[in-house]
Amino acid sequence: MARLRMMRAPQKYVQGRDALFKFYDEMKDLGDKWLFICSRSGHKMCHDKIERSFEGTDDVRYYEIFGGISSTGEIEKMRKIVRDNRLNVVVGVGGGSAIDTAKATAYYEKLPVVIIPTVVATDAPCTGLSVIYNDDETFNSYLFYPKNPEAVIVDSDIIAKSPVKFLVAGMGDALGTYFEARACERTDAPSLEFGGITRSAMALCKLCYETLKEYGAAAKHACEHNVVTPALDAIIEANVYLSGVGADNGGLAVAHSFYNGLTALGGHSAPHGNCVAFGTLVQLVLEGASKEEFKEVQDFCIEVGLPVTLAEIGVTTEDEIKIIAEKSCVEGESIHNMVADVTPEQLYDAIVTADSLGRAVK
Repeated sequence: MARLRMMRAPQKYVQGRDALFKFYDEMKDLGDKWLFICSRSGHKMCHDKIERSFEGTDDVRYYEIFGGISSTGEIEKMRKIVRDNRLNVVVGVGGGSAIDTAKATAYYEKLPVVIIPTVVATDAPCTGLSVIYNDDETFNSYLFYPKNPEAVIVDSDIIAKSPVKFLVAGMGDALGTYFEARACERTDAPSLEFGGITRSAMALCKLCYETLKEYGAAAKHACEHNVVTPALDAIIEANVYLSGVGADNGGLAVAHSFYNGLTALGGHSAPHGNCVAFGTLVQLVLEGASKEEFKEVQDFCIEVGLPVTLAEIGVTTEDEIKIIAEKSCVEGESIHNMVADVTPEQLYDAIVTADSLGRAVK
């Protein structure tokens, strides 16, 4: 039987300047007893705006600063707070780990979850999965959910005041969305939701890439000056919604496998999105993409400050490249969604080629 095609997305997506002043108005139908799981910076940036939105209501609000990582122990701690206080909505406020902790807490307690990202460094807010760690900060598992978050609300003013490096990293993560989905569509590989890829999903993925090209540089400039502009709003939507929903329903290929392989080196500090951006260039080499297409993507990376060489992501030796190539090709990795299965030797050659082409223009 042919794989059924499907689409999933958050039930509601809200974005704009000072959007958090409308938090209660937009989310009040979800419940009346709220647990806000916050990063320290998320609490500092969002608390007053959220509280102002609740003025005149008698809703219960608990704010908890989480432990910094989406670990099994931290999730259990948040679940206990929910049960002890009979709360009925969970909200994640902050970056990826706060978001993942909130998603997992809500899932296990069978409650709705709202996501308030304070940076747009990845497309995690809209996706139906979390990365879970052990309490010693080692990797535990990916937790896939039967549905996406009930709502995502992004305050553009908060994003404009966040470090620009997060916006750029988010553009790197979003850059892989279209090219990885295109690779999966060619082989009828499953999406992250284990369904077939719809035309709607591919349209979102393509729009994501087109938005990056058109508005990326201007959005970076706006963020550097802490101002909200139409370009910044366009890139926020691309990084969070178009990339998140696109990747969920489009699938992954080389770019994310490259990142996973890189993590095997240990101790690397390059942001996830920066690694995915270089991995996208590697994928284009493997696919035998046209010179024009490769240059278009490479030029975009240079324009917004994403890496086009290995040195820019901290990879400097031949042995490191070999480790990345080996680990990227292990069984179960998304690199095997490519038209022709990729060997470590082929990937090594593609990595070296992408790096050489990058060094030629730097």
